[in-house]
Formats: sequence, C-alpha cells, structure tokens
Amino acid sequence: MAELGPRPQNYKDCVVIREIYEHESSQEEFEVQLDQSLEAGVQTIVIEPSRLGDEAARWIMCGNCLHKTAVLAGVGSLVCVGMWPHRNELFMSLGFLSVICAGVYAISWQFDPCCKYQVETNMNKVPKLPLHSLSSSTPVILIRKDDTRRKILHNTISLISGAVCGYKLYKSYFN
Repeated sequence: MAELGPRPQNYKDCVVIREIYEHESSQEEFEVQLDQSLEAGVQTIVIEPSRLGDEAARWIMCGNCLHKTAVLAGVGSLVCVGMWPHRNELFMSLGFLSVICAGVYAISWQFDPCCKYQVETNMNKVPKLPLHSLSSSTPVILIRKDDTRRKILHNTISLISGAVCGYKLYKSYFN
C-alpha cells in the first residue's frame, strides 16, 4: 500500500493535523489523518486546516444539538404530562420530538468515532500542547470525552417519554 503523505505529528496522546499542501489531494490526506486519529481514540486532536476543522466542529455541534433536544424535549414532555395530564397535544409533541431526535442520533451519530469528541474553546483547559508551533492562528481542538452517561441519559429519557406518549395514545383510543 502506498504512503498517503505525511502522518500527523504526535505529542503524548495528541495529534496535530498540519496544514501543509503538497499536492492537489492534500485535503483528502487531512481527512484520512483525522479519520485515523478519531478511530485510534487519541485524547486530543488539533486540526490546522480550517475547512476540515469547521466541518468536524459542525458535525459535533449537530450531534450535540440532537442530544440536547432529545433530553430537553423528553423532560419537557414528562413535566407536561405531570402538570397538565389532559393537554395531550403538548406532551405528545414533545415526547415524539424526543424519540425522533434520539433515533436520528442513534442512527447517524452513535457509532461515529467523532461523537466521542467535543470542541474545546477554552484554551486554559487545553493540556500543554505545541500550539506555538502551529501555522494556523485558529486551530480546532477536539478533546475526547466519555459519552456513555450522556447516551444513557438521552436514551432513557426518550424511551420513558415515548412510552408515556404511547400509553396515553393507547388509553385515549381504547378507553
């Protein structure tokens, strides 16, 4: 197998994907380096190429939005069913929104290695990295986080709110 180009630089469980354009397929090389780093489970990934960094940050932001929407809509649905048990349209819509968001997250993001990372914006929290040697002034820094609790939380809340909605629907049609 042919070598794809320069490997990302490694610093104690950190990978720096350098923005070095050697030929027209450099962007693809950056993507391969990112994929290799994500699948290897590197703790910190510094992405210099702005296009690749922006795409990774947007993908993570979209997954975070689905997660938060699933949790907030599920909690909102459960609160509404407790406070206004006869206002079916309110908690039903929130409950189904929660289930749909959790389902989309499970299908599209759950098994993607990128979902294990968060974009770090606070440079004080970033471990000692060779940021002074970067050619980009605005690198995207990804930090690996354990997302097990987060997945359990949004799946549990979505399942409970979906079950309550299903029960209420069943009760309204068969009683």
